[in-house]
Amino acid sequence: MNVIIDLCVVPLGVGVSVSPHIAACQRVIQASGLEHRMHAYGTNIEGPWDEVMAVVKRCHEVVHEMGAPRITTTLKLGTRTDRDQRMDDKVASVENLLDEQ
Repeated sequence: MNVIIDLCVVPLGVGVSVSPHIAACQRVIQASGLEHRMHAYGTNIEGPWDEVMAVVKRCHEVVHEMGAPRITTTLKLGTRTDRDQRMDDKVASVENLLDEQ
């Protein structure tokens, strides 16, 4: 089963700036080869369920290895069984409606 997720990993106990930890997590996502898009408050990732969830787990492992004693993660996810849908499809659907106006 394919899944599209919105992942927001927040390391706690590492100070005010968390960008080095987020960059490390982003490297994990990039290395996975999964389709992804970073945005201001997280990253969208799509692909097979087990591969996507393995990336989430690995992000936690890497951020803990960097010294973060705690991590809080927000995860939104969606699946479909009626048809194949990708991130670009979801965005294009709304953009097409906007273009009609």
